[in-house]
Amino acid sequence: MNSPIRIGVVGAGAIAQVAHLPALSKLKGAELVSLCDFDRPKAHQLADRFGIPNVFTDIEDLLSGPGLDAVIIMTPNHLHEPHVLSALQAKMHVLCERPLALAARGIDRILTAAARADRMVAVGNNHRFRTDVQAASAFLRSGELGALAAIRGGHYQLKRVAEGWRFRKAESGGGVLMEHGLPILDLALWLADFPEVQRVTAHAVRSRGAGAVEDSMLATLECARGLTIVIDVCWEFVGTEDRAWFDVLASRGSARLAPLHVVKELNGKPADVTPHGAAGRETPFLQSYRAELAHFAAVVRGEAPYEPPAEQAMVLRAVEAIYRSADEGKEIRL
Repeated sequence: MNSPIRIGVVGAGAIAQVAHLPALSKLKGAELVSLCDFDRPKAHQLADRFGIPNVFTDIEDLLSGPGLDAVIIMTPNHLHEPHVLSALQAKMHVLCERPLALAARGIDRILTAAARADRMVAVGNNHRFRTDVQAASAFLRSGELGALAAIRGGHYQLKRVAEGWRFRKAESGGGVLMEHGLPILDLALWLADFPEVQRVTAHAVRSRGAGAVEDSMLATLECARGLTIVIDVCWEFVGTEDRAWFDVLASRGSARLAPLHVVKELNGKPADVTPHGAAGRETPFLQSYRAELAHFAAVVRGEAPYEPPAEQAMVLRAVEAIYRSADEGKEIRL
């Protein structure tokens, strides 16, 4: 495909405004053609700002509108699966923000529909595209740090007013685990080449009572090849600033993200082997989205290999096991 791919964006929320639309408007080999959001004034305002010629308030109108090659789905979680299926039925390639579906069986339905339509589906796991993550991945996959033993990640978000679809389970699929824990889990499993999750133990706190989404979650996942993953997330943190961490422990070294710090055992002693490249002007957040979108465009143009996101079913099965363990108060074996 030599001509620019024609892209439509569905959903004009915060992530579209601060990450996707600014990156897409400057992306070589891509053309922003259509924008869809139920809030028509907001959609028109953003379309004017980013030079998008077509505005819709219904995804079916966008899909049947001016010719598109691909769509990017950024709607609330519960709409991801039906919107992706609609786009595939309309013969569009799709990039969808995580989660691709609210349950593992939804991933299976999407993969089947994509194969039937002969179209590609990608998931917005932007953290995989961060430069520090790519550097850490190179150390791990080359074996320089030895056998991977544990990954421990967490995110504490300052307490805020609870409102919006993320706090309604039917629309979000869950609380802080879906918001902050899912990207940590996906990144950990991806760095470890997706070992089978065997046992899960979790504890949740729901400060707004029974039936509400969880405000904190602590989960331990025991995986094949001796790997343990620990996830600790909270969006009711009482502190002075947000906290986030991601630590990788291996037999001959370790790695920490944000900022990247890699230590390797050399001649029996720890040595700092952190790569120190030139600092970019972009934040890691914006850089990751720009790289993710450039990769998606390259896949659609046939310039990069495509792999169906079958691993997302494994991720969602692990999420389901975490919630089940927290609800039932016992270890879950997969």
